[in-house]
Amino acid sequence: MITRFALFEGSVKPGKTEAFRAAVKERLVPLWRQFPGNSDVRVMFGEERDEGAPEFPLILAITYPDRDAMTGALESDARNRSREVTGDIVSEYFDGRIHHHVTEANAYAN
Repeated sequence: MITRFALFEGSVKPGKTEAFRAAVKERLVPLWRQFPGNSDVRVMFGEERDEGAPEFPLILAITYPDRDAMTGALESDARNRSREVTGDIVSEYFDGRIHHHVTEANAYAN
């Protein structure tokens, strides 16, 4: 199982936090959930961080069973539509950069 993270590093424009979060939930989450082959979509909004740590107002994590499923999702119409909507939301509410990281999941039950 692999997870692809989109890290929104930067800051939400002053006074726009609630509008940013609402736009993500209402406009992007439905598209992200349509990515073919995903087994899990997690949207995490930053609440607090260590002093001096970079700010991540949004972290998106989409999990796939394997790299082929992820590749298919990245080539899908839903992903193309989400990129357009993301651009609109970022230009209105966010100052920073978005970068992606792919991780291999290892779970250890207690």
